[in-house]
Amino acid sequence: MILQALNAYYERLAADPESGVAPFGFSRQNISFSITLNPDGSLHEIEDVRIESDKKTKPRSLVVLGNAKPSGAGINPCFLWDNAAYLLGYKADDPKPDRTRASFDALRERHLAAEQAINDSEFSSVCRFLERWNPNEAGAHEALAELGAGFGVFRLRAADHFVHENPAVQSWWCEQIAAPAEESEQVTGQCLVTGEVGPLARLHEPKIKGVWGGQSSGALLCSVDKSFTAASTLGKLQGFNFPVGENAAFQYCTALNRLLDPANRQRLQVGDTSTVFWTEHPTPAENLLPWVLDPPTGAEDEALKNSIDKTLQAIAQGRYPAEFGEPDTPFYVLGLAPNAARISVRFWWRSTLQELTEHLKVHFADLHIDRSDRDPEFPALWRLLRETVRDSKDLPPLLAGAVMRSVLTGIPYPSFLFSSLVRRIRADREVRYCRAAAIKACLNRNTRFQIAPLEKELPMSLDTTRTEPAYLLGRLFAELEKSQEDALPGINDTIKDRYFGAASATPGSVFPRLVRLNQHHLGKLEKGKKTYRERRIQEIAAGLDEFPTHLSLRDQGVFAIGYYHQRQDLFTKKSNTTSDQETEKE
Repeated sequence: MILQALNAYYERLAADPESGVAPFGFSRQNISFSITLNPDGSLHEIEDVRIESDKKTKPRSLVVLGNAKPSGAGINPCFLWDNAAYLLGYKADDPKPDRTRASFDALRERHLAAEQAINDSEFSSVCRFLERWNPNEAGAHEALAELGAGFGVFRLRAADHFVHENPAVQSWWCEQIAAPAEESEQVTGQCLVTGEVGPLARLHEPKIKGVWGGQSSGALLCSVDKSFTAASTLGKLQGFNFPVGENAAFQYCTALNRLLDPANRQRLQVGDTSTVFWTEHPTPAENLLPWVLDPPTGAEDEALKNSIDKTLQAIAQGRYPAEFGEPDTPFYVLGLAPNAARISVRFWWRSTLQELTEHLKVHFADLHIDRSDRDPEFPALWRLLRETVRDSKDLPPLLAGAVMRSVLTGIPYPSFLFSSLVRRIRADREVRYCRAAAIKACLNRNTRFQIAPLEKELPMSLDTTRTEPAYLLGRLFAELEKSQEDALPGINDTIKDRYFGAASATPGSVFPRLVRLNQHHLGKLEKGKKTYRERRIQEIAAGLDEFPTHLSLRDQGVFAIGYYHQRQDLFTKKSNTTSDQETEKE
């Protein structure tokens, strides 16, 4: 299903002349320099062809002949493009000059052997250059010191195209692609993707690049080790274990590379998982959805921010965004993570845009909780995940995919998300907005699915009618902390810093001490404020028959929400009400 959907996406791109997708037998590569020649094959200059993008210099993306540069220790020259070692016999601070010279010789022989068949003046100019070029002269060109690490191509002076884009060269190349391979090398069979009978791909190329944390040279989504003896005894070597046609393999790999391109807005990074989105037919949802799951926070284009906010508000209110297109349009999400030389699939989901927006609406509703103006109304997934660890590099590799799956499908959030949040709160004694929102979301969704359910779902803001001991204890702790803050303004070490973890896990051993300590704090307040604080504490304590000896993990989350709600309520009271209540006279 994954390969079929990617293959269909490639065919959709190929039908669009403006997509710039590479056809079979070609690939898109990052080109840094051009070897510009005179018609007689003499060198005119080595030209920097990189472009400026976002105030940075980046290689130019060009469609070239052949697939990606083969990896490995062998000498594998490309055709009319390669790195400086092959094109010029040059490598800065070269530890193996003999191998570099052999690379140049191999590329030269390959091009000279094709000159007669191509029979084109531009290509012949390249051949004359390769015949006459002395690699020892390369060091005199200062540009190579900076550009030599990238890929280069050929161009004739004053030409408006590169040599590999010449129609005669491309026509000859397409003939080579269409020519049948040696029978001894070719294996035919029925393609699992298209159902057609034809040559099968031994290796699925081009390699997949752009997966965060993966190998820079690319990795394989589908592969079998060459020494896999159980299959090799049956003649099923490498890719022949899962028969995919050569054309279909190229198309799905090219489509996936296009989705993973950093310049493409159809991808999103969640933890270690590189997530890509696409629809069966072109829709604005393809580009908007990554923004929906990761709302912008910087100074992006104002029109874009307004458009994203409008879409988010519509989804949160249960309305289908008109800008998404047809609600029944099939929608695909693929999450990938690195795994040595291969790529592992974290999750795969196929649905419709209508179903997606319904699940997003539930997700936003579950997260909805009191917040300050500084807090994002729709927190991004990476913000929620970041709250589970001290450092982002410590994020569990499987957590991001599991959370994304819950968001997209509407199933309960992973239990590990909830336990990690509670542990993090106990460790650093901070119940921040995103933590409280995520804990509330986990508890409410579990209640809906009857997983350690609460009596009723937790609300957005303070609920003075709730009677769960854990919720009341969280509220009581917040009030005791406020009494200490009022009695000792500017104190650095509050009861939260010393006792929050123990109070949320074993309240029976901590709260009696906190109550006694509170009497000392109240004694430092003026009478009006003291009376006001005593009344607020007594209103909460009246609902408690005793202090439980311990609270379960679920109840520790409820404690955190009660604490958060009460703290929010303390600082959102209207000023006139606070003034009336805190200035009571004897």
